[in-house]
Amino acid sequence: MTGSFFRSRSAWAIAGLIVLFLFPVFFDRFYVYLTAIILLTGLCATSLNFVLGYGGVFQFHHAVFYGVGAYGTALMILKSGLSPWLGFIVGPVVAAVLGLIIGLICIRLSKLYFGMLQISLGSLVWAIVYRWYSFTGGDDGIHGVPLPDIISSPNGAYYFTLIVTSASMFVLYRMLKSPFGSALQGIRDNPVRSEMIGVNVRLQQLLALTIAGFFGGVAGALFVVVDNTVFPDMMFWTLSMELVIMCLLGGWLSYLGPMVGAAVIVLLRTYVSGITVYWALVLGIIMMLVIFFLPNGVLGYLDRFLKKKARAR
Repeated sequence: MTGSFFRSRSAWAIAGLIVLFLFPVFFDRFYVYLTAIILLTGLCATSLNFVLGYGGVFQFHHAVFYGVGAYGTALMILKSGLSPWLGFIVGPVVAAVLGLIIGLICIRLSKLYFGMLQISLGSLVWAIVYRWYSFTGGDDGIHGVPLPDIISSPNGAYYFTLIVTSASMFVLYRMLKSPFGSALQGIRDNPVRSEMIGVNVRLQQLLALTIAGFFGGVAGALFVVVDNTVFPDMMFWTLSMELVIMCLLGGWLSYLGPMVGAAVIVLLRTYVSGITVYWALVLGIIMMLVIFFLPNGVLGYLDRFLKKKARAR
């Protein structure tokens, strides 16, 4: 039964990729752009959930890695004079290094204090980017980042985003299914017992923070491809809170939950904000309903419902 269930989920994943691949054929440029934003935002939320939902680490300022990945990519393309493709490697690597540094500073603290200190350090990075006009452009950001011809068109940017996001999601999934992922979830459930059986808790958490920072940086690099701009608000703490809400809304114990939550948030921001400036109020009401009636998120509830149905059969 487990094998058939896994195969059915794999079939759904393949079908979803086919639909996404054909998306530009049937929809205009706006919807292609919007879908690309959902994909890269979902990747960023999934990288957060890698340490938050599966690792139990209170990473409350994950957007800083998203922004650093974007700035690293854009600045490498604009100022280095080297191949622009190198920027798509440098940006995520810089974000991973920042994740390791912040992790080394914060890892000795307990969950809540870890999150508070990380917010402070992330806000410091945001302040540096916001004020460093000569290098980062300050509050004006960076506009018109030149890209290779193959990804400079809307469809080229979309397909590049789809391929990189799919590959990144697969890699993160395999990591969670590996012994490292099992150890990470064991640390989340009981860090004391994990340490007693020989698991190096801090080393595993540092590795998870570095990996999450890297893939958050990948999402930031993809934003440069899709939007050709970078701005300081990408690493402001409010976006980090939105990423946390995405994980909760979709289901932080379900692998695709953050992607579903990202789709809901991006669509809400796009359509509801066109009707009222109080779109965040609508989001707050939805979150209250989810917390009361779907504490495991949308996909968490759906997964539990399907498993009950399978057991009944």
